Amino acid sequence: MSRIGLLPIPLPKEVKVTIEGNTITVESSKGKLSRPVHPDISIKTEDGNLTVSRPSDAGQHRALHGLTRTLVANMVEGVTKGFTRTLELSGVGYRVQKTDTGISLQIGFCHPVVFNPPPGVSLTVEGTNKILVSGINKEDVGQTAARIRALRRTDAYKGKGIRYAGERIKLKPGKAGKAGFKK
Repeated sequence: MSRIGLLPIPLPKEVKVTIEGNTITVESSKGKLSRPVHPDISIKTEDGNLTVSRPSDAGQHRALHGLTRTLVANMVEGVTKGFTRTLELSGVGYRVQKTDTGISLQIGFCHPVVFNPPPGVSLTVEGTNKILVSGINKEDVGQTAARIRALRRTDAYKGKGIRYAGERIKLKPGKAGKAGFKK
């Protein structure tokens, strides 16, 4: 039995939910999100809560039950609070600047790397080494943050690169050197 799928999703007063066929639309003052839902899964609004139910205990239905509930809960949270991911640049000479359409990164290449976010995602620069990726769609925010991080992943030997805030990098030891070497 899905424990996550059975939990009701509380709806704040400012959130409007529309269910048409297999599509659920959630909108608020921050924006509007829409997503198709598997036809076997049903979503109902009861007493200011959304409930997700499945037709049987088949394996596929159990998996879709929890997944659908989580996706809809993320939609509700996105239009009320929004989502944010923080990235940090570490390394000598590594910095970021805000441009008209996106950001410009100096990350150890011979040229600056320009990154333009997809629609619905905004990039904010704090100082010279922090990037805030924010938006109402959790998937878009996470994917954009991952694409920025992939531009220069953190080096395992020196720790230079782009990382998520709070991410721990375990540094590998370098070469032992010439100590103990005899001809």
